[in-house]
Amino acid sequence: MFAKAFRVKSNTAIKGSDRRKLRADVTAVFPTLGTDQVSELVPGKEELNIVKLYAHRGDAVTVYVSGGNPILFELEKNLYPTVYTLWSYPDLLPTFTTWPLVLEKLVGGADLMLPGLVVPPAGLPQVQKGDLCAIALVGNRAPVAIGVAAMSTAEMLTSGLKGRGFSVLHTYQDHLWRSGDKSSPPSIAPLALDPPDLSEEKGSVHADTTLQGDMRRLTLEGEEEEGEVQQRCGEKSLSEATEDPSVGGLNPDPTDSKTLQEQMDELLQRCFLHALKYRVKKADLPLLTSTLLGSHMFSCCPEGRQLDIKKSSYKKLSKFLQHMQQEQIIQVQELSKGVESIVAVDWKHPRITSFVIPEPSPTSQTIQEGSREQPYHPPDIKSLYCVPASMTLLFQESGHKKGSILEGSEVRTIVINYAKKNDLVDADNKNLVKLDPILCDCILEKGEQHTVMKLPWDSLLNRCLEKLQPAYQVTFPGQEPIVKKGKICPIDITLAQRASNKKNYGRGFQLLLILLPLGPCSVKITTKESLKEGLPWWCSA
Repeated sequence: MFAKAFRVKSNTAIKGSDRRKLRADVTAVFPTLGTDQVSELVPGKEELNIVKLYAHRGDAVTVYVSGGNPILFELEKNLYPTVYTLWSYPDLLPTFTTWPLVLEKLVGGADLMLPGLVVPPAGLPQVQKGDLCAIALVGNRAPVAIGVAAMSTAEMLTSGLKGRGFSVLHTYQDHLWRSGDKSSPPSIAPLALDPPDLSEEKGSVHADTTLQGDMRRLTLEGEEEEGEVQQRCGEKSLSEATEDPSVGGLNPDPTDSKTLQEQMDELLQRCFLHALKYRVKKADLPLLTSTLLGSHMFSCCPEGRQLDIKKSSYKKLSKFLQHMQQEQIIQVQELSKGVESIVAVDWKHPRITSFVIPEPSPTSQTIQEGSREQPYHPPDIKSLYCVPASMTLLFQESGHKKGSILEGSEVRTIVINYAKKNDLVDADNKNLVKLDPILCDCILEKGEQHTVMKLPWDSLLNRCLEKLQPAYQVTFPGQEPIVKKGKICPIDITLAQRASNKKNYGRGFQLLLILLPLGPCSVKITTKESLKEGLPWWCSA
């Protein structure tokens, strides 16, 4: 479901009533969780967001995010845990085991086929058709996928472990996992009932043999993902994966072993040292800590990366600067109430003197060069008109019916041809058009039908356009045009003064940043001061 990128509709903080309802739903769906575990999963006071999104196939999904990680998602009123949650509660669902090579198939959008299962000596977990199950890899009980059983355990054994076993909903390394901190599965030892040597398992031997013989026949959920998965399958054969010692782990690349938090810590320290060594001068002191971050550290961030202190282990700039002060690199003082400044810097500190700006990797240079070769091209937005039922008689002669989408020039041509074809142009004044019963019904108001007999061309055309339903077309470069009905709403940006003298911009400001490349647009900005005067501040961006 999340094998391809999804589209976020909204992201809001959860209400207290919704939080309590979510706890009740978790308790009902997962009765094995105790009260303390439910409170830990759905915290009472910590930040918890509701993200509504559309999967690439159009499914409406509600995702619950806590601590930056998706913990649960809801699809068709059914609640499912994510891999992040299952890593904390690995026994929450009945778990089936498969081989590491199968994981990349699942990430690509494939369902889990029964030939890929590893059967333990104690037998498969007992499930019924439609039960929610977890999927783990050999040697590690940490689940890497969540799916729904396509048949019961008895039916699996009766079929000889052939056919579709599980419809996979979510996997490690898919786009839902990428929306979190991208951490790797923890290492959880198999249960004592699992044998230490998998080669002695009859079921495993059978699964291994079947895997090598039938892996190529793994049925994909969608034909559109078949070529992509087959391409990844060809990059590494089964024999190479068996001989490679890194197959057992999910992160063979050492650079991937670092968590997102550790990477952000390194980036934060790098930008800090870069700013002190090459940008901040002694004459700049005392320097506001906010100025250090906004004017110096952000500009030292490598191209293609984004500095976000909230994703680091420090969470706040003040906490990071306190740590740097403990290392005696800087000295921070509160020169005015609530405002901290850097009053001293030890430029002879070994960490500053030894700092060298890392050279960009060849890969990043290639990406940057490629991005320069392909500059951004904004979409083309065109106003259109839709024929309503009340005007079908006027447009049916030209082959159009109710719901037809037309451009303004097409409407003009159709109306002119209609008037000429029916001899409606006034013989004495070519600028006037006589109104026949069809035109009267289409463009005149009820009170005008017995008083207005003729109209100028421009008035006739303008009335026609006003009676048509508005629509618009958006065309992105290299993509098919997208036609939508309705008007394009104006952007209303509200600027209000909040606590701690902070300014809060409405959601329209973010939309403005997206639409500015499209060309001139009218923007209404309302400030707290202008509201007092009763005069909005209009500007053209």
